Amino acid sequence: MSAVFRDVISTEQQFMKELREPLGNPSSLAANKVVHALDRHCREFISKSPFLAMATSDANGHCDVSPRGDAPGFVLVLDDHHLFIPERPGNRRMDSIQNIVANPHVGLLFFIPGLGETLRINGKAVVCRDPELLEKTAVSGRTPMYGIGVEVEEVYAHCAKAFIRSGLWNPDSWLAKELLPSVPKMLADHSKTPNSTVEEVASQLQDSYKNRLY
Repeated sequence: MSAVFRDVISTEQQFMKELREPLGNPSSLAANKVVHALDRHCREFISKSPFLAMATSDANGHCDVSPRGDAPGFVLVLDDHHLFIPERPGNRRMDSIQNIVANPHVGLLFFIPGLGETLRINGKAVVCRDPELLEKTAVSGRTPMYGIGVEVEEVYAHCAKAFIRSGLWNPDSWLAKELLPSVPKMLADHSKTPNSTVEEVASQLQDSYKNRLY
């Protein structure tokens, strides 16, 4: 670890003595909220969620978090222990997919716009090409090539404190459009593609958003 960070907690003994003891134990509500199946509450949450973040890592533990989004209910609940997430067209890097093939452990965080609480799911994932599931998740006649199947191991609700502190769902806290970062400029600078201008990158992004969502 870089020496830029000082006074770090690096052992379990330190954690228990210097963090756990001063902070105390979680409340019974927090300690006992984990369930191991998708009950009616979890199913309702997933059915109303249009967006999730998916955490994966490769065989060496290098981590990645990737967004997934579509119309509410785009994630299929197959039974009490299994989900199916259709894979829509992206940038073809396939970071999450390569990680899942090397290391099946996955973490999901489901969001519902306007709701501060989120739903966390941990489990094991596979890259799935089941024709029936792919057909069920087709949009506008376009069937995904594959999806991500998740075997659920842990499920629990996460409190709204981060959303309250950040004001994420409060439009009054949002930056004016002219103050937002220029992602086309960021991509042009980072990729260092010869003769690629910011305007060309912006045009490519808009074309992708308009014509290649599915």
